[in-house]
Amino acid sequence: MHALRPLLRKSLFNLFAATLACAALLAPRAAIAEALLLIEADSGKVLQADNATIPWYPASVTKIMTAYVTLKAVKDGRLTLDTLLTVSPTAASQSPSKMGFRPGTQLTVDNALKMMMVKSANDMAVVLAEGVGGSIDGFSAMMNDTAQRLGMTQTSYVNPNGLPADGQITSARDLGILARSFLRDLPEYEYFVHIPAIRFGKRVTGNFNKLIGRYPGADGFKTGFICASGYNLVASATRNGRRLIAVVLGASSGTARAVKAAQLLERGFSQDNLTWLRPSLGTVDKLVPVDASPPNLRDDMCGGHRKRPASDDDDALIATNGGMSGSASATGGEAQVTFFTAGLQPPLMKASELMASAPAAAEPVLVYTGPTRTGTALIAAVAADADQQTVAKPRGKKSRVAKKPDAADKPKDAAPKIAATKPAVKPEPKADTKQAAKPAGAKHAAAKPDAAAKPAASADQPAKPSKPKAATKPAAAKPANNS
Repeated sequence: MHALRPLLRKSLFNLFAATLACAALLAPRAAIAEALLLIEADSGKVLQADNATIPWYPASVTKIMTAYVTLKAVKDGRLTLDTLLTVSPTAASQSPSKMGFRPGTQLTVDNALKMMMVKSANDMAVVLAEGVGGSIDGFSAMMNDTAQRLGMTQTSYVNPNGLPADGQITSARDLGILARSFLRDLPEYEYFVHIPAIRFGKRVTGNFNKLIGRYPGADGFKTGFICASGYNLVASATRNGRRLIAVVLGASSGTARAVKAAQLLERGFSQDNLTWLRPSLGTVDKLVPVDASPPNLRDDMCGGHRKRPASDDDDALIATNGGMSGSASATGGEAQVTFFTAGLQPPLMKASELMASAPAAAEPVLVYTGPTRTGTALIAAVAADADQQTVAKPRGKKSRVAKKPDAADKPKDAAPKIAATKPAVKPEPKADTKQAAKPAGAKHAAAKPDAAAKPAASADQPAKPSKPKAATKPAAAKPANNS
């Protein structure tokens, strides 16, 4: 028996070592699954923290800092909400989601902020950055200085919108600190983080944060998504005068992040009277950062298994001319919600039903281009934006056709000369009339004599190249407008 004891101890030791090895192999995968954080807004007290100090790609939750730096500049008197900003070629060239304005378009700081925070417009983030910091790099430096001042030690920025870039990093801890700072330092501008919807012309866009208008008391903040980060959300809600902030990083869909945030918030509110039973986790600024590289979720989020490309607005409600339509089917959304709700024990609320329901009725906030307007001037501005949307698509097709009359306008100035030479070239117009009738049709009846005048001056061949020359001018101008 004594002889067997060493063997037994050795076997138990080997089993224990194997268990530790398996745990070590599985630990990294569990660590990068997602990051969750729940804190009290006033005190910063941590109610729940899972992987909250692991570095993460922020995606469009970056725009919380963009709004903070911009509104701090407004509060300090360096500009106003009515200050006019201009869309630059750099801003216009940003990837969607965006408003899609052409370079040279002007709009106020106020409207740019609303478009950025509700629609998550990447072009508007750059417009604000250039307007406040002079350039993307200049504004990024301001963002980084602000992050250090607030104690966001795991955060660095290289752009104002969160599009993929080396060095654009944060953590759930730092985002909790930022959200608290926003509420503490800019209470007069808090409405920018919980606008339910915006109306631009005929188009209504609901807030990408699905908690707004659905979860009772939801009053902030911002969503984000890139393939590497997964679906991110910083959310807040207030109940009985107590405000909580939830951070979800790396969820698998827009609906999933909303459900997880709702569950975190509900757990925090429902356990208000039992906090003394749980060990204190300290305050958010005292959480110890983890020195690691951000997980890259690209394969999981944007791999070939996806039926359609993932995006931050995959579940956003968008209305055109008053009609609401979801970008994802109700059944698909319900399936995702049911899966994640089932993983939470015990179920605290029917989050699947909550997120599948339509948001509470709310009048969308009007946004528009140009300077600040009120009354009839505002109505006219909104109507003008709506008219532009109506003719935007036809213009793209007609612009090429419209160049032909422009080219034909040049010979009109020479109309008297054409009349004088007409008798001298009677046989020519007949041949030209047949050729001109095909491309020009009835509208270009006046162009027939012009076409006849050109053969008189040179030949039929030189007359045709003049049309491509007129067409190449707008073709060269297009890249300047869309860059």
